[in-house]
Amino acid sequence: MRLGNVPQAFPYQGSLASDYEHCWRAQQGRQREHYNFVRREFNSTHRAELLLFLLARCVKAAIRYNRRGDFNNSPDNRRNGMRPETMARNIHLVSETLGTQTRTTSEDYKVVLEQAKPTDFVYMDPPYQGVCTDRDSRYVKGVDYDEFVTELDRLNARRIPFIVSYDGRTGDKEYGKRLPDSLGLVHAEVLAGKSTQATLLGRDHETYESLYVSSAAIRNLGSVPPELRSKRPTLTLFA
Repeated sequence: MRLGNVPQAFPYQGSLASDYEHCWRAQQGRQREHYNFVRREFNSTHRAELLLFLLARCVKAAIRYNRRGDFNNSPDNRRNGMRPETMARNIHLVSETLGTQTRTTSEDYKVVLEQAKPTDFVYMDPPYQGVCTDRDSRYVKGVDYDEFVTELDRLNARRIPFIVSYDGRTGDKEYGKRLPDSLGLVHAEVLAGKSTQATLLGRDHETYESLYVSSAAIRNLGSVPPELRSKRPTLTLFA
């Protein structure tokens, strides 16, 4: 069966890049209808190339789910998403970078941290406190603050080097509670750019994301970088 010129099912082409290209090219001339079809198909099949297409086409490239666990973000109608040749190049570059020694898991973060060794380097980017409440469907589940602090304390005791990106602020508004001084972490703010939401409201606010560096990580680096020595340093991030 077919819906106009949109196939009711996407046949596998043999690779993530080729499957994405097949999905991307099928949107020409009916972008919004095709996006809605792909979203329904993904929520039914959870196929990787469909999620990749949705991320390339949706607003802010943000993963959003409803209470039923279905992807529900809307398309950005100003663009068609990353072109297949660019996507293929990026996929291959990431594959080469990760190599054969990378392992992905889907389990409780505490299980992963328990496996870390002092020779490892741990980077954690949990859902920000300000956007993972029960009323916010952008994340399936937030991270309990007290539990997270306990896990970081255990990493310190085991001398595991780590960096955490956790809270942040826009203008004078802070999102979430900062990690406690008792952990002995060096805190910096990363300038992430203009706040899209503030811009829509006619305000000119910049967004800063917090970065916490453990003592073990600093020892591995050799010294505290100059930009982290002030009380409230700011790092500028260029994407």
